Amino acid sequence: MNIQNSSRVLLTGAGGMVGGNIAERARNAGWQVFAPNSKELDLRDAEKTFEYLSDQRIDSIVHCAARVGGIAANIATPADFILNNLQIDSSIISAARKLKAKKFIYFGSSCMYPRNISQPMSEDKIMSSALEPTNEGYALAKIAGAKMVESVAKQDSLDWKVLIPSNLYGPKDNFDKLTSHLVPAVIRKVAEAKADGTSSIEIWGDGQARREFTYVSDVADFVVDNFEVLQHWPAIMNIGYGTDHSIDDYYNAIANELSYQGAFTHNLEKPVGMKLKLMDSSIAKRYGWNPQTDLQTGIAQTINWYLENFNK
Repeated sequence: MNIQNSSRVLLTGAGGMVGGNIAERARNAGWQVFAPNSKELDLRDAEKTFEYLSDQRIDSIVHCAARVGGIAANIATPADFILNNLQIDSSIISAARKLKAKKFIYFGSSCMYPRNISQPMSEDKIMSSALEPTNEGYALAKIAGAKMVESVAKQDSLDWKVLIPSNLYGPKDNFDKLTSHLVPAVIRKVAEAKADGTSSIEIWGDGQARREFTYVSDVADFVVDNFEVLQHWPAIMNIGYGTDHSIDDYYNAIANELSYQGAFTHNLEKPVGMKLKLMDSSIAKRYGWNPQTDLQTGIAQTINWYLENFNK
């Protein structure tokens, strides 16, 4: 039986990059998708969330909604990150449990992994040592959300699973100066520097910290194509591209794509977060995970989306 004929799927966070791409892919596949925005449904309100799920007869959920941001935002507002995300997750998970939602995918974060950990990071290493201080509040909230999902699935025998993506990028990303992650932040910085004729761009740290980025459309395809076999997945899985690059590599790749000829300077007084962050996605590969979009192609497509939709 096809998903569109059997399920009424709530997709939270459809206004963001991950949720927006999954929603688009799911609708194209014929899903019955319910994707209220934050004005239509404040997920921090447990009573309203339960009422919405009940009224719409939701029986499956892909939960992408979260308060997210880059390193600067996490440092500036740690209370907002931990409190809002705990409220959101507790609300939606409790409502789904009351209604016995048969399928539930929870999106975790690579920030859930300890600061000092062997690479690549495997699922069994979560909570094995101290977290990265610059995003500890967000990480703690995501760990709690993942554990709530795992606990409900085990106690109530439901097909509820946790996906932990690497850093993601692509169309519909957040390009805000204060809250964006690395790739969209660099795209905006380089595009504006080129337009303004700025001769140099500052990089936080020495540029040698390494990050793994996965193109968001690959994640959306995986979720939609495999939703009907969710029961076969393990409780928690990493999904990453499988290759990491230095911060300098990302700046250079984006500069090349935008034909920016200026120089880069390094501010060694700025924080850089974890030095290494590469996922072990070997478990997910056994269940069909096979990302197709290489960094050069993904960056080119993301830049095109930015220039067409954001940089008006």
